[in-house]
Amino acid sequence: MSSEYSIQDLIAKKRDGDELSEQEIYHFVEASYSSNGASDSQIGAMLMAMYLKGLNREETVSLTKAMLSSGSSLTWPEEWQGSVADKHSTGGVGDKVSLALAPALAACGVKVPMISGRCLGHTGGTLDKLESIPGFQVNLESKQVCDVLAKVGCCIVGQTESLVPADRVLYRIRDVTATVSSIPLISSSIFSKKAAENPSALVLDVKVGKAAFTVTKEKAQVLAQTMVGICLGLSIKAVALITTMDAPLGKTIGNSVEVAEAISCLNGKGPEDLKELVCEQGGYILEALNKAESQKTGLKLIADALENGKALQKFCDMLKAQGVSPDLAQNLCTPGADLFSILPLSSQKLELVVDKSGIVTGIDALVLAKVGHKLGAGRSDVGDKVDHGVGFVLDVRIGQFVNKGDRWVSVYHNGNLADSQIADLKSALKIEENGGTADLPIASRIVDVIDSRRRSSIFVCQ
Repeated sequence: MSSEYSIQDLIAKKRDGDELSEQEIYHFVEASYSSNGASDSQIGAMLMAMYLKGLNREETVSLTKAMLSSGSSLTWPEEWQGSVADKHSTGGVGDKVSLALAPALAACGVKVPMISGRCLGHTGGTLDKLESIPGFQVNLESKQVCDVLAKVGCCIVGQTESLVPADRVLYRIRDVTATVSSIPLISSSIFSKKAAENPSALVLDVKVGKAAFTVTKEKAQVLAQTMVGICLGLSIKAVALITTMDAPLGKTIGNSVEVAEAISCLNGKGPEDLKELVCEQGGYILEALNKAESQKTGLKLIADALENGKALQKFCDMLKAQGVSPDLAQNLCTPGADLFSILPLSSQKLELVVDKSGIVTGIDALVLAKVGHKLGAGRSDVGDKVDHGVGFVLDVRIGQFVNKGDRWVSVYHNGNLADSQIADLKSALKIEENGGTADLPIASRIVDVIDSRRRSSIFVCQ
């Protein structure tokens, strides 16, 4: 490791609000994971300086590249050039888009090496959901990933030890120094891992609302612009969709119940808001990879893949390629199958009913997620175990007219549901008694789109 720079001097420079050069950032990152490099206290001090003083676009791109260079990257055959893509969501409640989008894209000729994460706090994790399927393996080595992509076209896996080791060090220290919420640090962490996949295009789902990391549209736009700006700096085509996360996405929250809903979507069914995001995001990817002449054409191709069974077959093939027995995978992907004869579901069920007639104006996703977390559907620490059978199944949506006594949610639990939690759940449903008696149209989840190819002023903010 070069001794040209002093870690103390770099900390002081950023502390005073000065811009760090690319070489200085590379030196800091290398020192963070070297055995004879910076101490945890020095790394924490630098992260705090970055958190307080911010990073501009050039610094953020340099940090992302430096983290990427700390480990190996996935490599693909030359004939896959221009066909590799992925998506990233900033985390939401009931967000199972990845489970349907990856196979739908594969059915349209895209290679999707999706590196996903686990749930932490109130947001769900794609890997935990998939691990509710008996036998599904998320830990694949680079060669195995390439083999599955060659055979199936998509895989959903966890981060390997060799990919971006600097991120594990920096994230650990961010977690204990209260610097997790820095947008440049969040973005560089995400995109160092995504860039290790060597994609040509990314679609980003930036959630906004009371159950999202960004509560206001303005903050969501800053995060989306930052993410798209980093992708520009990495020469990756990117589109960010800002989507609402006040109410849960779809009608299920949990692990196995979300897998079941994703399979329903792959059968051409499922909630309209889930299908909207799968098709919209897929359409942007197909357009970016020149596999569709427009986003609308790409959207139609994704919708067709859901309707004609091709996406479902890709999902089935992915399950088998990642360790699920062929018979079990086929049974899961047979239309009309009893999915919960295969997937775990908690033994006790509580049904909550509507206490007055009217229009549903709110379903508080954060309240539902927090109760589910306490029941075991989530984890507070990375080492905690998840109960895959805990979950919620909603019978209502925003804008729907309901009658007093109608069931609005089924709660699957293991006998650990407290009265206080039931009260919390009841408070999550909002009804407007004078809103009429007819269902209102389903509102779009998408509130803004930021496209790297169509906006010239993408920037990084503090």
